[in-house]
Amino acid sequence: MTTFSPRLDLPFIEAAQAQKHVTHNAALERLDVIVQLCVQQFNAKTPPASPVNGQSWALGTTPTGVWAGRAGQIATFAGDGWLCVIPGPGWRAWGLAESALRIWTGTAWAGAGLGAGDLNNLPGVGINATSDSTNRLSVAAEATLFNHAGRGHQIKINKSAAGDTASLLYQTNYGGRAEMGLAGNDDFALKVSADGGTWNAALTAQAATGGVTLHHLATLVPGTAPAAPARGTVYYDDAGEVLRCFDGAVWRDLF
Repeated sequence: MTTFSPRLDLPFIEAAQAQKHVTHNAALERLDVIVQLCVQQFNAKTPPASPVNGQSWALGTTPTGVWAGRAGQIATFAGDGWLCVIPGPGWRAWGLAESALRIWTGTAWAGAGLGAGDLNNLPGVGINATSDSTNRLSVAAEATLFNHAGRGHQIKINKSAAGDTASLLYQTNYGGRAEMGLAGNDDFALKVSADGGTWNAALTAQAATGGVTLHHLATLVPGTAPAAPARGTVYYDDAGEVLRCFDGAVWRDLF
């Protein structure tokens, strides 16, 4: 009675067995399929009309024709017939159609993390650092380059709603020192801090008008001078091409 190896299911030559070459060649044939496993396609369903000796397919859940009932197996055309092998958990195969390396989990062929598609929807990426649930991308380096691909380049920071924040935060030893962006509304703001706890607004550009508020100093209003300005308000007179500042009593030309 023929016995088989526990992992690759290779047939052993029995003591005093006649025609030992048959068993030996059968084992070599299986090894020729399994070692450096390469398949024409994953999740294959329909047998090819003109297979070539040595070609293999990783069968899907509902194979048809001569593959019927062989779901999940490796079907190889060998010796002008079909040799079907049941893969074991951890087996790796390269798919020619998919250009991807996959691993048999015991129920399906899963990505091995080397294909382009395997880099989508990652839970986190740490480059010389550790990512977490908040900092899904973490980079520790002397510099980070975002380069063009032949023309221009944009870095986009998108928020869900106006009341959310989309900003750049500058820190010293993980303590905030400066922040600029859209903080709680759609006006562009710049604020600074000496300790990371107390923040001082420095500049705000209004999304609706383009007016710029220089906090603790002045307010820049484009176009027409406001009727009841606050002291320190600055505006640019388009007609006279003059920058004026209100001193609390009268407008004074700055240049």
